[in-house]
Amino acid sequence: MSDLPANSDFPEGVRGGKAARGAMNIVSGVIPFAGGLLAAAAAAWSEKEQDKINAFLRHWLQMLGEEMQEKEQTILEIMSRVDMTDEDVAKRVESPEYQSILKKSFRDWAGTESKEKRILLRNLLSNAASIKMCNDDVIRLFLEWIQTYSELHFAVISKVYNAQGITRGEVWASLGRERVREDSADADLFKLLFRDLSTGGILRQHRETDWQGNYVKKSPQRAKPGHGSRQMVSAFDEGEQYELTALGQQFVHYAMTDVPVKLTFDKGTN
Repeated sequence: MSDLPANSDFPEGVRGGKAARGAMNIVSGVIPFAGGLLAAAAAAWSEKEQDKINAFLRHWLQMLGEEMQEKEQTILEIMSRVDMTDEDVAKRVESPEYQSILKKSFRDWAGTESKEKRILLRNLLSNAASIKMCNDDVIRLFLEWIQTYSELHFAVISKVYNAQGITRGEVWASLGRERVREDSADADLFKLLFRDLSTGGILRQHRETDWQGNYVKKSPQRAKPGHGSRQMVSAFDEGEQYELTALGQQFVHYAMTDVPVKLTFDKGTN
């Protein structure tokens, strides 16, 4: 199966014209949001479609086929991890609430971006069927996090989870990155990662709490006149400690914790 040519121009040709136009019309019916564009393109190209259009369509259909294979693999892996002999689990899997979560996850499919995201999604759906640590609204939020954040975001989450109270500088070092200038794009990206995860409610700077779980205000640190630093806080600061929020910890338990396989089977078995 040929790949899409690097040159996206469509030179005139005659072979496969009707077939290409027919395929465009079929795809426009299957994918509603693309219907108007594809129908207009099919009409405009008329009988002058050419080999590159066919190559483009083959590449597109190949991409759709690969996505379907990833979804099939994910469903099979979830099935192998869910204990359907447990009555409560079986009821949960068959419930409208869980089915709604499944539909959302496969409608907003994030697994095509990377193998890591597909595994996060598999873990989340497997754990959502078996444990009751949080409600379904939170599960839907976790689905959005998987779709929104990058693998580097999740790597930072993992580092903070494994060492609560870790600093940004320690996270950077544990990622195996070399120190860079404060005004570099890498430093800006690193600060953005922490800002994303902080505003997203996944991690926060460490806070002291009282015996009732209430956060205690920090005592203001006043520098003596003439002794204050003129430099802003470093992107790789070694002072402030970070920890996961309660939501962040639940996300790790659901999406970043694998469920042991309970059932093995052969896809080729009838």
